[in-house]
Order: sequence, then C-alpha cells, then structure tokens
Amino acid sequence: MLIDQELTESIIGAAIEVHKALGPGLLESAYRRCLAREFELRSLNYRMEVALPVVYKGLTLDCGYRMDFVLEEKIVLEVKSVEKLIPIHEAQLLTYLKLSGHKIGLMINFNSAVIRNSLIRRVL
Repeated sequence: MLIDQELTESIIGAAIEVHKALGPGLLESAYRRCLAREFELRSLNYRMEVALPVVYKGLTLDCGYRMDFVLEEKIVLEVKSVEKLIPIHEAQLLTYLKLSGHKIGLMINFNSAVIRNSLIRRVL
C-alpha cells in the first residue's frame, strides 16, 4: 500500500497522463472515465461516483451528492473541467472531506494548459 505522498503523486501522474493524451476542453465525464482506466493500469483501488449523504443531528439526507473518486479508501478526488478553479470549488472539496471523514482531498481542473497549475490539494 502506498503512503499518502506517493499515492497523491501517483494520482496526479495519472491525471497528467490523461491530460497529455486528451488535452483540455472535454466534459468532466470523459476525464473521469479515462482516469478510471489509468487508475486500473496503475493498480490503484478506487470507487467512482461515491454517494455522499448529509447527516445532521441523526437525520441522514440523500441529497444526491457524489464524490468523483475515493482512492485506496483514503483520498477524495474531484474532477473539474472549468475555465478556472474558484473558492467555491475548494469549499466543495473541504465539505466533501468533512462529510466523508477522509483527510486528504485533490481537485484537478482538466480545462487548463498545465495540470500542475490547476490543482488543489487539501488535508484536514
């Protein structure tokens, strides 16, 4: 099992590989499917479109929230294809971490010339 730093590097490497092959400008769904294939090729365990209920004072609400990926049951990955990441995107990632109980989150925007310039990594 990879340690967290190696795991995040492997996830980012997979995203770079997908971005090199496809470039920017596609829908998030295309990048998600290609990332899933890349994770399989790298032998990374993942779950895709993971349901995320909201729990409030003992009441569980199924609001339809879904995390794009949970990798190795440790890291939440959110995929974007937007003009630029803005503060609400980071807030979404932090909220998903809090609700899911996971400690590490990545958000990657594929609609960018360079992936490394368009990613957010947060640790709770």
